[in-house]
Amino acid sequence: MSVRTLIKVGQREMRNATTIVVTGATGNLGGRIVNSILREGAAVRALVRTGTARDKSEALRRCGASVVEVDFHELDQVVKACAGASCVVSAFAGLRDVIVDTQRVLLEGSAKAGVPRFIPSDFSADYTKWPQPENRTLDLRREFNRIVEKTVVGSTSILNGAFLDLLLGPFPAFNLEARTVTYWGDPDSKLEFTRLDDIAAFTAFASLDASAPRRLRIVGERISARELAVLAEEVSGERFELINGGTITELSDRISQRQRTANPEDRELYPDWQRMMYMRTMFSGSAEVGSLDNGRYPNLHWTTARELLEARFAATSPTRPR
Repeated sequence: MSVRTLIKVGQREMRNATTIVVTGATGNLGGRIVNSILREGAAVRALVRTGTARDKSEALRRCGASVVEVDFHELDQVVKACAGASCVVSAFAGLRDVIVDTQRVLLEGSAKAGVPRFIPSDFSADYTKWPQPENRTLDLRREFNRIVEKTVVGSTSILNGAFLDLLLGPFPAFNLEARTVTYWGDPDSKLEFTRLDDIAAFTAFASLDASAPRRLRIVGERISARELAVLAEEVSGERFELINGGTITELSDRISQRQRTANPEDRELYPDWQRMMYMRTMFSGSAEVGSLDNGRYPNLHWTTARELLEARFAATSPTRPR
């Protein structure tokens, strides 16, 4: 057996003895992270809320994860559920009660359980570059980041821009059905996207990487609205109209107006005005991810917008007779 093979076997055995805790595992990204970690040979303990639908828990078990129901308001339960893990990965999605309050309990529970590493539910544009409030999603992550900075647990935030999968809809800047691409400000501003599967694969490696730094930045595709319109036409064979949505200032005015008329009791995660906030963030470049760590873990594939759209149109094109 060669030295290289022995090293790979040894790494595999170490991972087999490693347990990664994942929260938000029943969600879109969380489920992908669970599968990616399992593919790397580590054990996954998925923490789900007490009362989670049985079919969702069973789906995780079928994938190979162990499932533990937890009341995330009870710190003692969180501590017990995290015991023995080498890393806790949070893939929670929600508003302040989840991203700040529930994650605070999860972080404290991780620390009390002696877990050495924590990956918070960031998976977003780079909120560290824009300190003033301008995007609710990023503001909540920035607030939780201040809590993370004070803890003894080593943490790694993964910043990845927007999800490339949003191009499949609904996405304010790209409408497949209407064949339109809308921009605000400059149509040649580069927008940053990373596919969910690619984020999950990268996160799996980061969860197993004891030397991972405080932040890791990844982007699968940088593409402008104008380039996106051209690409969509090439792939679909149909014309995509490039639409000027106005200036960034005009977009801000629309956001303020929508917020004033919104129902204050509305608990929707991504209301219309929140989606417009992300358009402002993306087109203004205020939270650009910047220099990248894509090469930290070799052999990962970064899905392009062309690959995503080609697969989408191939799946929906009528079968041609031979």
